[in-house]
Amino acid sequence: MITRHTTLMQEIQKVIVIILGAIIMAVGLNLFLIPANVFASGATGIAQILAALLPLSTGVFLFLLNLPIAILGWVKVGKLFTFYSFLHVALTTFFLELIPVVELSQDILLNGVFGGVITAVGAASALKWGASAGGLDIIALVLARMSDRPVGVYFFGLNGAIVLAAGVLFNWESALYTLVTLYVSSRVIDTIHTRHVKVTAFIVTKRPDELREAIHKHITRGITRIPAKGGFDATEKEVLMIVITRYELYALEQVINEIDENAFTNIVNTAGIYGLFRKTD
Repeated sequence: MITRHTTLMQEIQKVIVIILGAIIMAVGLNLFLIPANVFASGATGIAQILAALLPLSTGVFLFLLNLPIAILGWVKVGKLFTFYSFLHVALTTFFLELIPVVELSQDILLNGVFGGVITAVGAASALKWGASAGGLDIIALVLARMSDRPVGVYFFGLNGAIVLAAGVLFNWESALYTLVTLYVSSRVIDTIHTRHVKVTAFIVTKRPDELREAIHKHITRGITRIPAKGGFDATEKEVLMIVITRYELYALEQVINEIDENAFTNIVNTAGIYGLFRKTD
């Protein structure tokens, strides 16, 4: 069974990863993207645009933008996910203020590519441990749950607005290099975390009732229960099938380990789904 000591160590490890991710994101922004006037994705990019127009820093705007988003996420997405996501944002704000803005290269393409890679590593490390970089991640999750459309649709729309704003408010060269940064960032995040927005988990367990109840407490998704029998010991089991987003993988793993550490789980890529994608009362 998972002990309290083990759980505490996991939380400490998560906080350490989030701190490192925040430092990495701040380095990518202050040493590459901000000096080159190239914009990151999500709320970070919006904060950059506002900082270029108004007399406040990117870090301050990033924090202010995420305050109402954190409240929305706390209510609609999940308390732990939102807490760790906002912690990542707060730490990123702190390190953005601590690390000086330095132009390492005058090549805008190099700044866009390296800035995209570095900030994506910082964001993906948080995703890998059950958090996010906040901002549009949470908004996209809420919109996806309300409409059952893929999360990627909303990321594309929201980030497309950032690119257009960069072109209209500054110049179209900045907008085009921002597109390069967004593409590089998405590829790096997909490589580190997962290549698909949605995945299907098949969980073989002898404790289906407890596991189903625990999953529903942490993840708002429907579950299909399939009777099964062990191939070696012929014991009665069940297969719980659940389709989730990549943001919920960590939470699912934690629940399974806590309720039934002997459960067998197979995660497969999901190309597409039809029908309802969330749990209903």
